[in-house]
Amino acid sequence: MQRRHIIQWGAASLAAPAFMAKAQSFPGKPIKLIIAFPAGGPTDITMRSLADSASKILGQPVIVENKPGAGGTLPAQALQTAPADGYTVAQIPLGVFRLPYTTKINWDPVKDISYVLNVTGYAFGLVVPADSPFKTWADFVAWAKANPGKLSYGSTGTMTSPHLTMELIAQQLGLELLHVPYKGSADLMQSILGGQIMAAADSTGFAPQVEAGKLRVLNTWGAERLAKFPDAPTLKELGLDLVQNSPFGIGAPKGTPEAVVKRLHDAFKQAMEQESYRTALGRYDMVPMYMSTTAYQKFAQDTFTREKALVEKLGLAKPQ
Repeated sequence: MQRRHIIQWGAASLAAPAFMAKAQSFPGKPIKLIIAFPAGGPTDITMRSLADSASKILGQPVIVENKPGAGGTLPAQALQTAPADGYTVAQIPLGVFRLPYTTKINWDPVKDISYVLNVTGYAFGLVVPADSPFKTWADFVAWAKANPGKLSYGSTGTMTSPHLTMELIAQQLGLELLHVPYKGSADLMQSILGGQIMAAADSTGFAPQVEAGKLRVLNTWGAERLAKFPDAPTLKELGLDLVQNSPFGIGAPKGTPEAVVKRLHDAFKQAMEQESYRTALGRYDMVPMYMSTTAYQKFAQDTFTREKALVEKLGLAKPQ
């Protein structure tokens, strides 16, 4: 019996240095970063800048793969079948934490993802075409009340933060709006510029179109006005007790070795500090929003609890 214990201990002690050596040599090949929205939008542009900087730090390419749809939750779902070796990581938008309340899934967004770090967050607002009869938020509300169910607005997908916030606004003001979901900001902007919808609720991916004089901002959703749009009032200024910002970061498959998570964390944190990344974020009034591995894990748990209350308030929770 004693000899068996010695053999088992010996095997374990030999395995530990091998494991550590493997983690220390990471990465030995390209890393795939899956993002939740299509090419050409603000998420794609800013995350590609981050990936480019991280590639130089890690000494291996970080290749961006776009996987849009399903309210931004497809990258997190992809982690559930990816090997837990650090070579597949994914953007984790806020919609991931609502998923179990609206869709039947067999995994847990808090327990079944290794949270690496948070990198930034979206700023949001509502825009209309520059030639829209809605010159102000009051115009929008008045027309919506006079024409129930006819005022169409687009978002970046069903159950995304823009969609749910607009539904909360509609609920508070007694409005009936027509929601049209899209796969991401690039598609949404094409649609509103093409006249298919009357308004768009989105992250500030609309900034270039506003600056070009093609769109008008009716409101923004942060605690304070955005520097890029100083004339656009916040929801709170308009009498709505709502603030919506949407942090997002990077996750890896459950069970990814701690040493590998740390290597990824350190590389992406350093990449966040590069001027090229800050410049890319600045195009959309976004800023670096760092959370450590531990803080991001806690954020995931807290958000999971909070989003349950929101989905239930809107009556969108699936029957249990």
